[in-house]
Amino acid sequence: MALPKVNIPIFELTIPSIKKLVKFRPFLVREEKILLIAQQSGSDTDILNALKQIINNCVQEPNFDVDDLTTFDLEYMFLKIRAKSVENIVKLKYFDHEDEKTYEVDVDLDKIEVEFDPKNNKKIKIDDSVGIIMKYPSPTIVNKIENKDTGEVTSIVIKDCIDSIYDGDSIFKAREADPKELDEFIDSLNVKTFDAIQEFFDTIPKLKHTVEYTNSKGTKREIVLSTLQDFFTLR
Repeated sequence: MALPKVNIPIFELTIPSIKKLVKFRPFLVREEKILLIAQQSGSDTDILNALKQIINNCVQEPNFDVDDLTTFDLEYMFLKIRAKSVENIVKLKYFDHEDEKTYEVDVDLDKIEVEFDPKNNKKIKIDDSVGIIMKYPSPTIVNKIENKDTGEVTSIVIKDCIDSIYDGDSIFKAREADPKELDEFIDSLNVKTFDAIQEFFDTIPKLKHTVEYTNSKGTKREIVLSTLQDFFTLR
């Protein structure tokens, strides 16, 4: 006699960067194993690849490609899938240095959202006719910067996040440009343009949630959570 098949519920979430509604299922034992193996390796690349594989497995949409996501899409979607797969309440512990006590707080993953900074601007003018159109970093950037020094990381990230360069009505896609020519273009940017690029990265959308508690001395504390690691230790 055949074993019974388990009915798996389907949920919906909205991809933050493109505001697209997608269906997903909770992750199962096989996805849990993928994550555990990646954690044991201790490699950021292995953990990233595990998250990508889990999201790719769980999203129930034709033509969905996890590599089309931004880094904040990936983090947000994993939190939402995790909330439906395990539990939406995560208990976090914080050591308070004033009274030297540890406090446990509850974080509801269902309430976590991506914060969009109105100052974030993808279009960066170099002069009256020439400029750059930026794009948000994708999860693949982690693989490209692993084991690189600070100078290389900065160059790689900027280069990877340039979507196109315009000159009047002409638009040049960065992915189609000669890599050496693109490097020379970046190296020729003036300080003002470089500062505008830095502000683009500083104001990129990100997960944000504030946890509040009052310690034994009556001091009110606020802890801002803004990365995946802030919300819980990945199981």
